[in-house]
Amino acid sequence: MLSVTRPTPSHFGIFVTEIERMVAFYTEVFGLTVTDRGVGRTFKSELVFMSASPDQHHQLVLASGRPPEATFSTVMQISFAVPSIQHIRDAQAAALAHGATQMRGLNHGNALSIYFSDPEGNTIEVYLDTPWYVAQPHGDPLDLSKSDAELMRETEAICRADPTFMPLADWRARFESQKAA
Repeated sequence: MLSVTRPTPSHFGIFVTEIERMVAFYTEVFGLTVTDRGVGRTFKSELVFMSASPDQHHQLVLASGRPPEATFSTVMQISFAVPSIQHIRDAQAAALAHGATQMRGLNHGNALSIYFSDPEGNTIEVYLDTPWYVAQPHGDPLDLSKSDAELMRETEAICRADPTFMPLADWRARFESQKAA
């Protein structure tokens, strides 16, 4: 069971055209596990529930019913946190091998990210948080061919040069004080 103290985003669902292709994409690129599937009693779409965590029954739901002629996705982005820069590189390679397009990398200062389109045009982000804060939006190019150490040195320098820079711990303390106010 997910432990929350206030309304907290926990999962999302998207309409898809080719449900099996999309199940394959998300299970093979991100290692998600299908936890359940079926047709809803009141929501008459085929639903596939997936999760990366045994603590959450589903974090992503794919729903049939997106018309094949839909050329524009209304999903702004679907984001996946990863534990290391190498995981970003691995996700990039897997996504490209499974039909992802429009691959691009951005260094947000507070996170290192790649963005791409899944096979049905939804924007996906794979990111790693950094220990620094700078005001968003912020985006410098990200070159994943550099070593992890070089990327982190470069990111810290970019952050420290920004007038909004602070260590992440300071930003979290400010967040807590704003929440309490």
